[in-house]
Amino acid sequence: METFEKTEKFVMRTYNRYPVSFVRGEGCWLYDESGKKYLDMLAGIAVCNLGHCHPRVSEAICEQAKTLIHTSNLFHIGPQAELARLLCENSFGEKVFFCNSGAEANEGAIKLARRYGTELNPEKYEIVAFKNSFHGRTVASVSVTGQGKYSQGFGPMLEGVKFAEFNNLESVEEVVSERTAAIIVEPVQGEGGVVPAEPDFLKGLREIADRVNALLIFDEVQTGIGRTGRLFAYQHYGVEPDVMTLAKALGNGVPIGAVVAKGRAAGVLKPGLHASTFGGNFLSTRAGVEVLKVMTAPGFFDRVNAVAAYLRKGLESIVEEFPGRFEAVRGLGMMLGLVCRFECGELVGKLLEAGVIVNCTAGRVLRFLPPLVITEEEVDYGLSVLREVLRGYGGR
Repeated sequence: METFEKTEKFVMRTYNRYPVSFVRGEGCWLYDESGKKYLDMLAGIAVCNLGHCHPRVSEAICEQAKTLIHTSNLFHIGPQAELARLLCENSFGEKVFFCNSGAEANEGAIKLARRYGTELNPEKYEIVAFKNSFHGRTVASVSVTGQGKYSQGFGPMLEGVKFAEFNNLESVEEVVSERTAAIIVEPVQGEGGVVPAEPDFLKGLREIADRVNALLIFDEVQTGIGRTGRLFAYQHYGVEPDVMTLAKALGNGVPIGAVVAKGRAAGVLKPGLHASTFGGNFLSTRAGVEVLKVMTAPGFFDRVNAVAAYLRKGLESIVEEFPGRFEAVRGLGMMLGLVCRFECGELVGKLLEAGVIVNCTAGRVLRFLPPLVITEEEVDYGLSVLREVLRGYGGR
């Protein structure tokens, strides 16, 4: 029985999968069962930021797997402690909670925020979130996700969630109050269409949160771990949150999530209040340690930002070359969106057939999230395929 047949028969259909099964990866390239080669400009949806099978990460994982994988958090875990140190010393953070995914990280942050608020006042439990946001698919994380399609049929949602307009401080003022425990925001809305926050917006959120004694939570599940050209997106803005959630690229493919916190927020979760059986195990945190060691090496982000600028310039040239087809290029670092004047889902399929992997978000935004190790030559190849496909594609 082939992979496709087994998937259809035994795996719940929670994804509309393309008829491709990959068997090998190296750097920015994936190879399917027939040996066909694909340029991955999606990085497993912003996960494989160091590319597929990065030698240092793969070596660390293999070495750890042969030594010890899991003991539980009833005991001290060396790689977990080291990863927490690296995260805190390279960010605003003071303490870290480890889990297994971005949704779990946001779930933990929401629990932390509610506990923080209700310790001050039993009525201080409301969360302010933003329209067009995405924070995950668990009940609490989908409750603060500002896209109704993700919560439809799963109600009632978490009580006390208020939605405001992204990049609109007046809208935030209308819903925030002394009952607000936290404001949760993505520095760049990913699933919402690759929309960066304006600097004054995040600065304003910091001021509002301070005024009502609420936590400011940055969801950096997609933007964090180098995606925007710095280790964390908040570092572009000069605004520090109280809590930051991470996942995706932290393990470069190994499941891991983290909640980074400072100040009083860092001490809210006590034994018994929140936990994770697998969170922070030897294997995932060993991968995370190696990822951060690679990214914090001198000069790493100089190269990333140079190639990111090259990719952006190339996408902007495509906007000019195909008048009437595209509106603009937006994003930050290696998190870029080509805004189309047509529904771009079909175009994604055409590009896949031609050997380039991207995806469509918010209906009309072609999203580029390549591995940070992509070269200018690989960018040229990907954009040449995009041009070729566009010349033969009639979608508008």
